Amino acid sequence: MIDLNLEGARIRSSFDRAASSYDQAAELQRRVADTLLRNFVFTNPHSIVDGGCGTGYGTAGLAARFPDAQLLGLDLAPGMLQATRQRLSHQSLVCADIQALPLSERSIDLLWSSLMLQWCNRLDLAFADIQRCLRAEGEFVFSTFGPATLHELRNSFSDGHTHVSRFIDAEAIKELLHTAGFIDVRTDTRTEILYYADAKSLMQELKAIGAHNATAGRARGLTGKRGWQMMLHNYEQHRSEAGLPASYEVIYVSARKAG
Repeated sequence: MIDLNLEGARIRSSFDRAASSYDQAAELQRRVADTLLRNFVFTNPHSIVDGGCGTGYGTAGLAARFPDAQLLGLDLAPGMLQATRQRLSHQSLVCADIQALPLSERSIDLLWSSLMLQWCNRLDLAFADIQRCLRAEGEFVFSTFGPATLHELRNSFSDGHTHVSRFIDAEAIKELLHTAGFIDVRTDTRTEILYYADAKSLMQELKAIGAHNATAGRARGLTGKRGWQMMLHNYEQHRSEAGLPASYEVIYVSARKAG
């Protein structure tokens, strides 16, 4: 069992508040969703769930690729679902936790999810419930962040507190999927680097997409002035001609439920 020690209520409220600002700041999220749609060959799914649909960008991509499929958008944050409704007025949506899907056993052909599963506290529970809902030979395709994500920011803090959420690696993901009963598990890890004029710009973007630190071991209250200045000093050591880098380790995964 891997418990990321995340606070679910904080995650939900953060993304709920970020619904109106998300699309303007979500360049990386769109890029990853496009890769996930473009680079994986699916069988012909008749029923699809977009797990963690956010504002509906990936949902729209799935609808365009599979126009005849029954498609359900699922998200934990009501504000995100409202944004999806504005983008796709006739889309079927449900507010729910992917760790406890409100779906019948063996009822869907494809569970697709882009950059959401890293917010699950218990991936083992999420994977087991997804496996329950998939039909025989059903596909599970998703992207998530690996442990090198935001390592520049993580390592720039020196106060002993957790300032960036923890992420698990591809091998641990594979093991959890196999334990849940998935076969044909494939992973592809890529690094995406975004550049910023300063650390404040990065922090503002993370806030705009709702990506707050939600670990229970995070510092309570504001980081003091001295701690903030030390973080800025440490982060500057990573500066290049392109600006301050923020690295994202993106893990793309496909798996199949046995027949």
